[in-house]
Amino acid sequence: MENKQENTVETDTKEVPVETVSISEDKAVESETDKLVKELQDKVADITDKYMRVAAELDNTRKRSQRDAESAARTCGMGVAKKFLPVMDACEQALKHTPDDAGIKSLSLALESAFAQIGIVKIESVGQQLNPQFHNAISVVPADDAHPANTITEEMQTGYMYGDTVLRPAMVIVSK
Repeated sequence: MENKQENTVETDTKEVPVETVSISEDKAVESETDKLVKELQDKVADITDKYMRVAAELDNTRKRSQRDAESAARTCGMGVAKKFLPVMDACEQALKHTPDDAGIKSLSLALESAFAQIGIVKIESVGQQLNPQFHNAISVVPADDAHPANTITEEMQTGYMYGDTVLRPAMVIVSK
């Protein structure tokens, strides 16, 4: 039930008619307001969803790049470590031939210390059970009382690990 009133407003140049609309029922205004509120709530929900997805993707990208950087550093470290294994082997052989040489002892200790600082450790072999993950059996000897079957009796070349990764398996002689 709309009532229209027509008024005129005088201006300097001419008269302009002005209409006044009054609404007796507020339902039309409420339904328009409800529609507008619903539209705005939908837009807020959509923007929030997009924001959450972008934030999650950013977090995943950050974590992925961190893992990639750690992996690259680890791979590089392993490559450098593998280059120094022959130097360590040479020190061990030199110590076997001249165990009293202070220079060779000092060099060997310095290398072992450097290896330990970067996380490279020797694989314990002699007296251990053969584990193909850590040991490479190159020869077999008969078992006796001191060395039961599948026990490592001698280490021919030391094996090394970098963290939980085998850099080089130990070359060993096993009792059978």
